[in-house]
Amino acid sequence: MQVALVTVGDELLAGDTVNTNAAWLGERLADRGASVERVVVVPDRVADIARVINELRAEYDAVLVTGGLGPTHDDLTMEAVAAAVGVPVEEHDEAVAWITDHTDYEHADLVDGTTHLPKGSRMLPNPAGVAPGCVIEGIYVLPGVPDEMEAMFESVADEFSGEYRHVRTVEADEPESALVERMAELRDRFDVTIGSYPGDHVRIKLQSTDEDELERAAAWLRERVEPNE
Repeated sequence: MQVALVTVGDELLAGDTVNTNAAWLGERLADRGASVERVVVVPDRVADIARVINELRAEYDAVLVTGGLGPTHDDLTMEAVAAAVGVPVEEHDEAVAWITDHTDYEHADLVDGTTHLPKGSRMLPNPAGVAPGCVIEGIYVLPGVPDEMEAMFESVADEFSGEYRHVRTVEADEPESALVERMAELRDRFDVTIGSYPGDHVRIKLQSTDEDELERAAAWLRERVEPNE
């Protein structure tokens, strides 16, 4: 399953907030075997959000959108998702009922717009907050607040799957540039994907759906690099 992530918020683009949601979702989706192919950050503008969602949903199996939920002036994600799929936003009876039954809020207490979702969408309850999310046409809309996003994602996690990729890491006390030929040979010899991450030492990440093949590749590489002690 190939997935794209869209994170919404001017604060992310300005650097006021670190995009931890994308990192967390990437890890959780990888754990389930789903492949994150794109991560896009967009501003709080309906046209931009809708355009990006439409482009991505045509290319990937699912699009996960975080941020911009709720009744404040810059919470525009639901409107944008509705525009992307060509439906109106309307009050969702199930969202009203869930909030009434599971929170301290009564319907009359809610700010207008809190329970408005794209017409025909499936409501996702917010067990760690108030504003609900939704699913419509392969688009999953989650909150931007990390604990709310994480709790809501767990309610739909089983809907994301794929062939699990095993991981092994080899650490080398050599410059990354010195390892180029050995990594090229590794790719030729073994059916694995390789990523290298320089720092105080080079961390080489190997992945494969075949665990035995991965073990052979990792052993081959460990014998040919200067180990990091």
